[in-house]
Amino acid sequence: MAIWAMADLHLSLGTDKPMDNFHGWYDYVNRIEHNWRENVAEEDTVVIPGDFSWGIDLEEALPDFRFIENLPGKKLIMKGNHDYWWTTRAKTEKFFKEKGLKTIEILHNNSVLCEGKALCGTRGWVFMPNEPHDLKISAREAARLELSLQDSMHFPDAEKVVFLHYPPVYANEMVPNIFDVLYKYKVKRVYYGHIHGAARSAANEGEYMGINFKLISADNLGFKLFPIE
Repeated sequence: MAIWAMADLHLSLGTDKPMDNFHGWYDYVNRIEHNWRENVAEEDTVVIPGDFSWGIDLEEALPDFRFIENLPGKKLIMKGNHDYWWTTRAKTEKFFKEKGLKTIEILHNNSVLCEGKALCGTRGWVFMPNEPHDLKISAREAARLELSLQDSMHFPDAEKVVFLHYPPVYANEMVPNIFDVLYKYKVKRVYYGHIHGAARSAANEGEYMGINFKLISADNLGFKLFPIE
């Protein structure tokens, strides 16, 4: 079994908001599907750390859910800043059951054991030191990350691998409370999305302050799933 990841699929099969008009995003849905089918086995796991669908609610996102349901592997979906369909875990799981979606799970305030790895994460937030509203959200996201990592303590021998939608560090700015949690739980690998286009040039990849970071937004990966393990 293998673990794969790709953030920011930005699917819009149930709404008219395709990404093909953006530079480098031509035919992106077919490119994602082609690579996915070529590499992912049914027993594999694929993590999607946010911005999965442009649907504004679960029903509008249903064609996008069905798209990945029909692809190989188990899928773990996280919240991004454009996932307007996002609702409570109970409502989402009920919806999945009603629609016969059996290979999709939500990663939110929990962790999932896979191939000896404890997969953890949350959406994250930006670093805005002078904005009280942003500081409040950042603190909440740090608390959610800690909940996820606390849950991973059920797997004491597993490496903790963290997925975030927002980058915890970008250029020379970092989100201190997110880093505090990463250090507390001795996390060594973090995968994140959200950054696209020319902004990718300032994204941090490789080791930074003792943690290895990787940008896994779809366009940064050339729409090819990234192998975590």
